[in-house]
Amino acid sequence: MSSIKVFAPATVANVVCGFDVLGFALHNPGDEVIMRKTNTPGVIIKSIVGDNGRLPLDPERNTVGVSVLNFLKHIESNTGVEIELTKNMPLGSGLGSSSASTVAGVFAVNELFGNPLKREELLPFAMEGERLACGSAHADNVAPSLLGGFVLVRSYAPLDVVKLPTPKDFYCSIVHPHIEVQTKDARQILPKQIFLKDAVTQWGNVAGLVAGLYQSDFDLIGRSLKDVIVEPVRSILIPGFMQVKEAAMQAGAIGGGISGSGPSIFALSKGKDTAEKVTAAMKSVFDKINIGSDSYISEVNAEGPKVIG
Repeated sequence: MSSIKVFAPATVANVVCGFDVLGFALHNPGDEVIMRKTNTPGVIIKSIVGDNGRLPLDPERNTVGVSVLNFLKHIESNTGVEIELTKNMPLGSGLGSSSASTVAGVFAVNELFGNPLKREELLPFAMEGERLACGSAHADNVAPSLLGGFVLVRSYAPLDVVKLPTPKDFYCSIVHPHIEVQTKDARQILPKQIFLKDAVTQWGNVAGLVAGLYQSDFDLIGRSLKDVIVEPVRSILIPGFMQVKEAAMQAGAIGGGISGSGPSIFALSKGKDTAEKVTAAMKSVFDKINIGSDSYISEVNAEGPKVIG
């Protein structure tokens, strides 16, 4: 095999109560990578489409480039690669844009070189892309994008990632308002200390959400989608957030909140019909306050990245 084309999915990180430890994958949107072997060691980023010229072609300053360079160094390859990246989602959207690109890259290079590593062993390489993108090598986007489905990051030192079950007929509505929130900015405004009573509430909700996923208990999942630490602070960066969330609940969602660091807002529903109603209701709020938006409907993606050519 001398070339490959790979798709990797967008993700919803945090899932309201699980800051930096929970995330799940979507079927759409996502990013695509075309990768070819070259006779020269190293990485060449030939082109990037869909970023409006904002992403660097220098592989050492690009999340895909850094991750693939580290992979090639790890397997001690004298062969290099050439990469074409297609961005199918906005930067700074809260949908794991950098993660989808990075995962597409590391998945593609592993396939291209005969799968020397297991899929879960690719995670540390993808996390290095996150370190470059936002200053922190967190896994709540790259892990679900790489592994598919719902993922729990139990520990970072040592890295311990657990794939969680996904109930059937579980859909996500996403609305991305046409504003941008940088992950670095969204992290800087977070409190450095929290009250013990808030921590206890948050622990209970994370545990309840995990239990709800295992039991396919949508009511328990909905009751657990509460955040008393991060969302109250970050929501001030998103105009109309509370109205959008309320509209989603009125339309039948079981719960929802900020996707990643925002500004995208997600809502979970049982069944595609309900998800379509929820999406329309969320989008209508942004329409009323004259903020343009894009919307997506996706069943939770249990597959993760895939070869498409």
